[in-house]
Amino acid sequence: MMSFSNLIFIATALTTALIAGLFYAYYCSVNPGLSKLGDTEYISAMQAINVAIVNPVFLLSFLGPLLLLPFSTYLQFQESISLKFWFLLAATFLYYLGGFGITVFGNIPLNDSLAGFNLAEASQEIISRQRIKFEDPWNRLHNIRTLACIVTFLLVIIARLEEGK
Repeated sequence: MMSFSNLIFIATALTTALIAGLFYAYYCSVNPGLSKLGDTEYISAMQAINVAIVNPVFLLSFLGPLLLLPFSTYLQFQESISLKFWFLLAATFLYYLGGFGITVFGNIPLNDSLAGFNLAEASQEIISRQRIKFEDPWNRLHNIRTLACIVTFLLVIIARLEEGK
């Protein structure tokens, strides 16, 4: 029978992989596709995406590592302070800062600002300025969180491989 610690570790790896994969998919397909849209269509699409993404499936994959990484780290600490523990601890800090932190303190405020923008009442010049104000900073932050989540997932994989040594 599988141990509780291993079940938590599997859930940790799964949720970490899901959020890294989501951010990676945005990086290599959604953002390049959106960049081809005109200003009005871009803002409209981002406003719709920002509403649609707040759903239980996303929240499970986004909040899962936030809860499971420190729990997995704690469970490993209870067993022994090994390399696995240090890799999980590094993954936890990286996700808190680079995945969760950048999203909450960078991308979400930009999303909230865009949500309050009224496309119907704005001139084309104001729409263009709003896109410039939003797109580059959002993508820059997104690229950082994507890399942070991928490295977080790699650290989780390495931690698992360390266990087998």
